[in-house]
Amino acid sequence: MSHALGDTATFDRTARFYDWFAPTPDAAEFRDALSFADREVERVLDVGGGTGRGASALGVSERIVADAAEGMTQQARRNGFEAVRADAATLPFAAEGVDAVLVVDALHHFGDYERAVAEAARVLRPGGVLVIREIDPTSLVGRVVEVGEHLYGFDSTFFAPEDLGRAVADAGLDARFRTSGFEYTVVGHASRE
Repeated sequence: MSHALGDTATFDRTARFYDWFAPTPDAAEFRDALSFADREVERVLDVGGGTGRGASALGVSERIVADAAEGMTQQARRNGFEAVRADAATLPFAAEGVDAVLVVDALHHFGDYERAVAEAARVLRPGGVLVIREIDPTSLVGRVVEVGEHLYGFDSTFFAPEDLGRAVADAGLDARFRTSGFEYTVVGHASRE
């Protein structure tokens, strides 16, 4: 699995209660990020999407959640989403099959983040976007979050915005990012060649 095994097990156990304590996603931030697409966004894949928090912020016709934790995919289905248990580094979707891929507060839990980013790029249709929302470990709050996750037992790896921007560009996407406090968003655009 692309998720660290301990991380996946923890999310499996906490799935039923996750929505009670997880922060509500910023729908305006996602809409802004999706505006970089130069195609209509109708089919979104929320990778590492857990219970569907990221997908829930979008008003698109088809929202699919992919997560390595079976408990999370079961809860996503209860929340009304199509959901599949999947490793972020080997997504079970056809190439160029979705208009947008979301990775919201999850990439730092993936064991092989570079393969996960490459897989997200593979499943994007030309003109689509990859939207990654993460915590900046170079900020004070970001460092506290990183230490807290490690103390909790997570095998998290956090990335500075510039480093994640490079990984998205290395996957063949036009990468842009913006910072808002201790969180930031990287948007990778799949060009229409």
